[in-house]
Amino acid sequence: MTIYDRYGDLLLRYAARLLDGDWHKAEDILQETVVRAWKNAHYLGTCDELVRPWLLTVVKNLVIDHHRSRQLRPLDLVPVMESDTTWKNPEQHLLTLHVVLEALQELAEQQRTIIRLMYYLECSVAQAAQHLGIPPGTVKSRAYYALRALRKVLAARGVVDT
Repeated sequence: MTIYDRYGDLLLRYAARLLDGDWHKAEDILQETVVRAWKNAHYLGTCDELVRPWLLTVVKNLVIDHHRSRQLRPLDLVPVMESDTTWKNPEQHLLTLHVVLEALQELAEQQRTIIRLMYYLECSVAQAAQHLGIPPGTVKSRAYYALRALRKVLAARGVVDT
C-alpha cells in the first residue's frame, strides 16, 4: 500500500482544515508532501510510528510556507487577483495578463525564473533556493531586483506608476 493510498485522505483533510477549506491548495500540499516522502523514503522506512507524524509535520510546514508567501507577496504587482472587478471584465484581465507576460520577456532569464518560481508557482524562499541550488539570501535579493526590473518595464509601458 502506498503512502498516498494509506494517508492521502487524512493529509488532504488536515491540509484543507489548515487552509480554511481551500481544497485546491490542499491538493497541491498533498502532492508536495507525497513527493517529499518519496524523496525521503530511505529515512522513513515503513514504520508507521515515524511516517504519520513526519507527513503531518510536512503538511503543516508547507501550509505555513504558503501563508508566509501570501503575506510577503507585494500586492501592487498582482493587480489581476486583487480586484473582483477584474473577473467581471475578462477583456481587461486578458489585456493585463498579456502586458505582464510581454514585460516578463524583457527581463533576464534569471529574473524570469525567480519570478516564475516565487510568484507563479508559489515556492517559498527555501524551496526556490533548493531548486536553484543557491542560498536563501540570494533568492531574496534576486526576487527583489527582479520585481524592481519588472516594475521598471511596466512603468515604461505606462502600466504602473514609479
